[in-house]
Amino acid sequence: MSNNKFKILVVEDEANICSFVETLLVTNGYQVLTARTQAMGQSLFLSHTPDLVILDLGLPDGDGLEFIRAVRARSAAPVIVLSARTTEQDKVAALDLGANDYITKPFGTAELTARVRAALRSHHQATGAQPDGKFVAGGLTIDYASRKVLIDNQEIKLTQTEYNIVALLAEHSGRVMTYTSIVQAIWGETDPGSTKKLQVNIANIRKKFGSRPGDNPYILNELGVGYRMIEEDLARK
Repeated sequence: MSNNKFKILVVEDEANICSFVETLLVTNGYQVLTARTQAMGQSLFLSHTPDLVILDLGLPDGDGLEFIRAVRARSAAPVIVLSARTTEQDKVAALDLGANDYITKPFGTAELTARVRAALRSHHQATGAQPDGKFVAGGLTIDYASRKVLIDNQEIKLTQTEYNIVALLAEHSGRVMTYTSIVQAIWGETDPGSTKKLQVNIANIRKKFGSRPGDNPYILNELGVGYRMIEEDLARK
């Protein structure tokens, strides 16, 4: 699917940023709708059903978190938060409500367009396993049918829980998944020790993957928020 088939809604009250993001997206071949308030954003979302939303949280008529909640009540369209809020609490709140990604201002144009591509690609693949039953990123291969994980064609022996974590992250590759969302998907409940349990499993996975501290090429750490699996190889698309 070419870029010009994708429609993106930008909800941003700062005129200069809104105009800049609109120009950037149009230059990259996307159709763009813009809104300066939450009310206008929700109206455009309902009437135009965009493929993706780029959302500021500090809107003049309400918090952007309410916008995310409203979108998620009726749609699975990707939402990328673009905000000056930098605290872990704000990031986790947005992601747990259903945002697909969170970018803080100021931001790089290459980063924003890359996150847009990743979110759109992930959304259009989010129907379970990939068509050929495999996820491939760099030297990492996940064979969903056989529940096998390989690095450079060598099988990596994972426990059932470790495999489930890796497969979950791969199914949402390119997207930040919060600690809470991963724990709930894997264990179905949370408790004070859940995050630590997840971190221990991630550490074991990285060790088996042969990663060294500070050099984990497949599973990226979003400090204080969660984890992100690198994107699937574009060459396979």
